[in-house]
Parts: sequence; C-alpha cells; structure tokens
Amino acid sequence: MPTYITLNNFTHQGITNVKDTTKRADAYKTLAKQFGCTVREIYWTQGQYDVVTIVDAPDDASATALAMSAGKLGNVRTQTLRAFTAAELAPILDKVS
Repeated sequence: MPTYITLNNFTHQGITNVKDTTKRADAYKTLAKQFGCTVREIYWTQGQYDVVTIVDAPDDASATALAMSAGKLGNVRTQTLRAFTAAELAPILDKVS
C-alpha cells in the first residue's frame, strides 16, 4: 500500500484551539479509515511544520480525499508527499534512461 507523508501547519483556528490537537488527531485516524487509509504515525514538530503524519492509503485518490477532508475542517493546511521505499523505487529506477 502506498505511503504518504503530510506536512501540516496550524491555521489561526487550529492554533487558537491547540489544546484539542490530540483529540483532533484521534478524529483524523477515524476519518482515515473511511477512505481505507491507515495512519501510521502522527508527530508534532518544531520548525516549519507543526504536525507531520505518515499514512498508508490504497491510492492517490484516497490520500487526496483524506487530506482535503481534514483541511476542510479548518484547523490545518496540508502538503502531501508520496513516499517510496527502496523496493518501490527499484522498478522506477529501471525505467530511467
């Protein structure tokens, strides 16, 4: 199953209600299941991004729908990255000329 890394920044609403962030994380895990996704990890981070999530999703459409649904709630802005393991990358590299 493909892996996606999502970099999140709190919106004004999200930081104003930051004390609810772990509850929102639990709700995110439940939401992910609706799209056939599994949240592997959620990290609260220092620096440019406030939260980083690692999610397994069946496909790009499911990962995108999850990110849009989470963003629609108004607490975070997201940037999602498709992540590849070395095994997943090998056939891609075979195509490189």
